[in-house]
Amino acid sequence: MYYPLYLDLYTFVLGCVIGSFLNVCIYRIPEGLSIVRPASRCPNCGQAILWYQNVPILSWLLLRGRCARCAVPISARYPLVEALTGILFWLVFHAFGLQWATPVYWIFTAALVVITFIDLDHQIIPNAISLPGILVGFVCSIAIPWISWTDSLLGILLGGGSLYLVAAVYRLLTGKDGMGMGDVKLLAMLGAFLGWQAVLPVIFFASLIGSLVGVPLMILRRADSKLAIPFGPFLALSAHIYLFWGTAIIRWYLTFFR
Repeated sequence: MYYPLYLDLYTFVLGCVIGSFLNVCIYRIPEGLSIVRPASRCPNCGQAILWYQNVPILSWLLLRGRCARCAVPISARYPLVEALTGILFWLVFHAFGLQWATPVYWIFTAALVVITFIDLDHQIIPNAISLPGILVGFVCSIAIPWISWTDSLLGILLGGGSLYLVAAVYRLLTGKDGMGMGDVKLLAMLGAFLGWQAVLPVIFFASLIGSLVGVPLMILRRADSKLAIPFGPFLALSAHIYLFWGTAIIRWYLTFFR
């Protein structure tokens, strides 16, 4: 469906602004800090960042990636997160248009961005996001016509239960933890937002992508079988693949093997 160009621009800019706030969450949540106070400041010199120095993407470019006061480099990941969130918001809008599903999946994608980068940095998936996310996904299922509350509830049970079973069996066989409970709670959250139908495809996509990334990394690290690779980012990526293209991929798969 065609939408005016200003709506495209609005959704992208909105996503970038939200992405700026997500950067705060990514940094502060693992440290146990408030995401509201104090205002954003340079971690090196402590100088508060003025509003015109905090415009998503543009301020980083105009400041050439450095603090305006002490000139210490500012990570390029800040504008990357802002741009990524803007693109995801735009994709959600074009996938679902002017309906209640759009703000629901904006919340969903924002949560997954935070989870992805925290898991990459700290190899944890914070309960502060995944547990409320399960509840929010279940409640918001009433706003999504193609997902009933029973689909969402079954998604929570199947998502969390399936990974918990895998983790329990792995520990029983090896005596070691092969998967954290954070991944279990994350998949339960994905099931809440996407329904039980998404659980197996998301696990399949995540396992496939994880293998394609993990095996070469292990080879480069001299076959270090103990190399810890967080699974959360693969689950988050796979959830987005299913959200935007899952139905088309499954239809192609069934047609290909018919």
